[in-house]
Amino acid sequence: MLKNFLFLLFSIIVLTSCEDENKVEQEISKIPVEVKVDRFDQVFAEASPEDLPTLKENYPLLFPKSYPDSIWLNMMKDTIQQEMDREVAKAFLGLEEETQDIEHLFQHLKYYFPNKFETPEVITVTSEVDYKNKVIAADSVLLISLDTYLGKEHKFYVGLQQYLKKNFRKEQLVPDIAFAYGEQYIPQPKSRTLLASMIYYGKILYFKDKLIPGYSDAEKIGYTADEMEWARTNEEQIWRYFIEHEILFDTDANLQKRFINLAPFTKFRLQLDSESPPQLGQYIGWQIVRQFADKHPDLSLQEVLQKDDEQIFKQSNYKPRKPE
Repeated sequence: MLKNFLFLLFSIIVLTSCEDENKVEQEISKIPVEVKVDRFDQVFAEASPEDLPTLKENYPLLFPKSYPDSIWLNMMKDTIQQEMDREVAKAFLGLEEETQDIEHLFQHLKYYFPNKFETPEVITVTSEVDYKNKVIAADSVLLISLDTYLGKEHKFYVGLQQYLKKNFRKEQLVPDIAFAYGEQYIPQPKSRTLLASMIYYGKILYFKDKLIPGYSDAEKIGYTADEMEWARTNEEQIWRYFIEHEILFDTDANLQKRFINLAPFTKFRLQLDSESPPQLGQYIGWQIVRQFADKHPDLSLQEVLQKDDEQIFKQSNYKPRKPE
């Protein structure tokens, strides 16, 4: 009898939560946002040396004064750059779908950060496959390097490791934009412990939960479907490892490399390492923040993101997912 009552109570809570989320999404969809994408990648590809002064005048942000004109003139003549321009033009004939997805993201930013977010100027560029800066978000401008979204098997990515190029896909463009704004809006941790980093990146991933709810968890964290399944199946074992090795409050910088930073896999220093997805510290931090937010539904997104990492950890009463 008690079991049936608890199941009914849980079902009511879930249904109420879904109804509330649907109402929020309906409100967000009515927020007016207009995104105009400035295709600088095309403008530069079609420019001649005589156009350089005009380009510098129209796009001062993209032409640092410390760089001599010879750099840009050589780039215009560079055959690899010209091939890059053609490949980007082929992959991104239009940006209608991506523009619509960016508008949806901006609507969510306006809803959750009404006093902070202003629709930026969106400019697309090529960056010689600078995978560390696929997206750059500033207060008034958003730069998107389209040459880092040509598809993971593209010839320009030959020689790059699989763990890097697996996310060089159009589907990752909007999650990458959300990440860039998360870095802007979420305070850096004051502590250097592994737990502080886990919670910080957990906040960014929870930020994505709210900003891009239509994307899968795998797309939010940049995992393949198999990697996502591995993380979910082994969540309890991952957490047990952290507890048994007493590393949550350790400040050893190597722990960031092993459990937080992008890599081919997470380095537990066990035989199964090569089977694991990378950045499992971020994944566990995400689950901790989610459980904290679930237990404090009265808090706004901004309030959750401002909470101290240890406060979130303690009040989450985190319990890892048990394998099914």
